[in-house]
Amino acid sequence: MSIVAPIGALPVTFRAKRRLGFNTRVSFNDEAGPAQGLRDGIELFKAAERLGYQSGWAYQRHFDHYLSSPIPFFAAVGQHTSHITLGSAVIPMRYQDPILLAEAAATADLLIGERLELAISTGANAAFDAVFGAVDTDARTEAKRRQARFLAAIAGEVLHTVDGPGQGAPEGTELRVTPHSPTLRSRIRQGSGSHASAVQAAELGIGLISGTVQHDHAEGESFGEYQARAIDAFRATWRQRQGTEPPPVTVAASILVGTTAELREKYAAYDLERRTKGIGASRPSGALEPAAPAIQPPGIQISPVFHGTPDQVIEAVLKDPGLAAADEIVLFLPPAFGLAENVRLLTDLAQTVAPSLGWSPTAS
Repeated sequence: MSIVAPIGALPVTFRAKRRLGFNTRVSFNDEAGPAQGLRDGIELFKAAERLGYQSGWAYQRHFDHYLSSPIPFFAAVGQHTSHITLGSAVIPMRYQDPILLAEAAATADLLIGERLELAISTGANAAFDAVFGAVDTDARTEAKRRQARFLAAIAGEVLHTVDGPGQGAPEGTELRVTPHSPTLRSRIRQGSGSHASAVQAAELGIGLISGTVQHDHAEGESFGEYQARAIDAFRATWRQRQGTEPPPVTVAASILVGTTAELREKYAAYDLERRTKGIGASRPSGALEPAAPAIQPPGIQISPVFHGTPDQVIEAVLKDPGLAAADEIVLFLPPAFGLAENVRLLTDLAQTVAPSLGWSPTAS
């Protein structure tokens, strides 16, 4: 079934979506195991490329039933695809060695034909200090320090000039990350959950991807309203600081198109689970119980789930301020859904809703 509204029917404030993506956690369960989960992840990216999706993203999560190391995964996916871009959404910088990450990212980017899009975050989460080690400063300050070092490294800047013996190179040698991918710096994004991080991205001259968890919204402000405000701030700051037009903004969203009564019931149940369990909703068997409370404290919201018939979903998406302001929508896939369910979600969105948002697929 295909329901396609003409481009002229788009509301004046709604930006046509020229790109469409998806975001997966590349999860695995105790029954099939991690190897099967990783193979299914590759198959999902292949299916998305066949459907014409322009981008595919994978979430990083340590010590659980999800992808923990996205860079080698993208290097593998890149050998099975040809044009879909591959992105991390997101890599928290607090636990990354910035130089090693820059080396791995440049290597993977060159292997896959410069299709890597890394979204990184500088949030205050310090949950795994007991494993990775504590630092003298707070988690956010440390994450920003590592982010700056990483951006300098992938830009090809000199990281150190050898000034004495025993430093692995002749004195006077300027050390830079090798191999160097010259365009990678332009494909780095800030994973944003707040107005402040959106502004920070513009100040740093990196792109923006707005996620499914949000901080510091005003009382009574909806998720989409806050998201649109943050996107506006990013664009205004970019124009002021960078002196150019800002790059396209990406927004992750749960858009579940129910093309049958059975699917509509299933997606409504997921929506209820997400509203009652929060970020702990839809976990594969064996995954850890979430440490965060199901009901978020004041100022924190999780994104809504857009579900229903194709017509209902189209209407809801067109009315949402955050999705209206974005240039690209990334479909957030429920982590516990299997390969066949995820491919069905990608197919139904591409065939019944996305064309009405101004999207057309990339030819395979």
